[in-house]
Amino acid sequence: MTATRAHETVLSFTYPSERRARVVADALGPEVGEIDDARSDATVDRDGNAVRVRVLADDLVALRAGVNSWSRLVAVAERVGAGGD
Repeated sequence: MTATRAHETVLSFTYPSERRARVVADALGPEVGEIDDARSDATVDRDGNAVRVRVLADDLVALRAGVNSWSRLVAVAERVGAGGD
C-alpha cells in the first residue's frame, strides 16, 4: 500500500460482539489488495468488537469510489455473517 496518497478516510464499524466483528473482518480480508487500483487502496483491521477500513486515494473521486465499494462489501459481509447469529 502506498503511504503517500493525498486523501484518506477511516470507516469504523462496531459490533455487539468480538465474534461478530471477527466474522466481518475475516470476510473482508481477501478483498484487500484485490479491488485496489492505481489511484486507491485500503486496509482492514479489527480491534475487539470494532472493524476499521482505511481507504487511501490520490484524488477525491477515487476516494469516493473506494468508500462506496468498501461500504458495500461491509454490508454484504454483515448480511452473510448474520446467518450464524
